[in-house]
Amino acid sequence: MKTYLLIILFFISFIGFSQNNYIVKTDDGRRVLLKADFTWEYIDSEAPTVKNAIEEKVKEAETNGCNLAQDFIEPELDKNLQMQLKKGRATMDDIKKKVAKDNKCEVEDVILLSASEDRAKGAYDFCANGTKVSYKRNGHTILRKGQFI
Repeated sequence: MKTYLLIILFFISFIGFSQNNYIVKTDDGRRVLLKADFTWEYIDSEAPTVKNAIEEKVKEAETNGCNLAQDFIEPELDKNLQMQLKKGRATMDDIKKKVAKDNKCEVEDVILLSASEDRAKGAYDFCANGTKVSYKRNGHTILRKGQFI
């Protein structure tokens, strides 16, 4: 009797999981709903303008003096390491806020040029207001390179 109950429970759960719809993201950033009946439809009617915002930042940086290429993309950081640094408020977002505050600009004006980091320390180069600046991280402390305190 137990085996029949387990087999029925298995088939009921299998049917329930096989009817799921999936949401996937295309290369241009639009979301698509894939339905169980092999049809699909766009959730977002138009592509997001994230790339346009990045291009505007690059153009602003070029006019200010950082001389970045048109197709410049900020380097990707290790997501696991960023999750560990989140506890001490030393993620890339926190570092960009500090750079923006030190250089009296908006966070959107700060562009990451290069980064090398591990769990204990990191070195970062930014373009803030058209000026190249370098920062370092020791543990959870963020300082401009050359500063001691």
